Order: sequence, then structure tokens, then C-alpha cells
Amino acid sequence: MAARPTPVEPGYRGPTVCALVGITYRQLDYWARTELVTPSVRAADGSGSQRLYGFTDLVELRIIKRLLDAGVSLRRIRDAIGYLRGEAAGKRLTDITLMSDGKRIYACYSGEEVIDVLSHGQAVFGIAVGRVWADTEGDVATLPADNAPAEEPAPAPAPRLAR
Repeated sequence: MAARPTPVEPGYRGPTVCALVGITYRQLDYWARTELVTPSVRAADGSGSQRLYGFTDLVELRIIKRLLDAGVSLRRIRDAIGYLRGEAAGKRLTDITLMSDGKRIYACYSGEEVIDVLSHGQAVFGIAVGRVWADTEGDVATLPADNAPAEEPAPAPAPRLAR
């Protein structure tokens, strides 16, 4: 019985990648030479050869482009991409949302779990207001109301959060 050939991942050449990601060929070439993102399907092998980038490479390049557009330095982006690659072992990266203020990069796994990527995975405290609101609505629904006696004037209500 002959061994079945392993399906080859589709590869995308530089000009196609640049158009899809919205970067210049010069940027793509620099990032490949400095090993920020190296082509996973086929590396350049001498003069005239074409690099071929796979799907995961395209995702990484799009993340890099968006972080650059947000004002994040390339040095910090390198750290963030390294963090994501480390997290890829056994976790679904599609469940991570990256956020940045231009200086810091945060990986959000849920409304409650936010990680500061550039501080080597330091957890950041976060509160999902929508979740607290919903939990409070559910908890209050089972409580009896404690109304103030009618003869006492009710204090002026404090400003409320809008829903």
C-alpha cells in the first residue's frame, strides 16, 4: 500500500500577500529577512525564487499591520507576535482579541481575563460591565424590594449608568 501524499498548504506569493494585507513589498521583504514573519510554505532559495506564505502567515501579517496602524512600534509587535506563537501551543488563537492603546498590547481571552502581552503574560484586572449588569439583574429579580416608608422623602438618586 503506497503512502498517501500529504496535502500541500496553498502558498501565496509576495505581491498577492502585499495586496491582501495592505503593506509594501519592501515591508514584507524586511520582515522576512529579520524573521518577524517567515514564509511557512516555501522560503526564498536564491535569486529568482519566490517566497510562498501560508494562511497562518497571512493572519500574522494582518495582525502586524493592524498593530502598526494603531501606532505600536515594530519592537513591541515582535514581542506580541512571539507571545502569540507561544500561546498557539494547544490553544485556539481565534478566541483571543488583541487590544492596544499604541503603547501596550493586551490579549483578551474573555471579559474577565486580560493579559498584558508585553509584560510577559502579567494579568491585568478587568471588569466586564455588561456581565456585572446582567448578573445584578438576575440576582435582584429574586430579592424582595425594600421600599422606604411613604412619610420620609426619598433622597435624590445618584447619577445612573446608562444601559
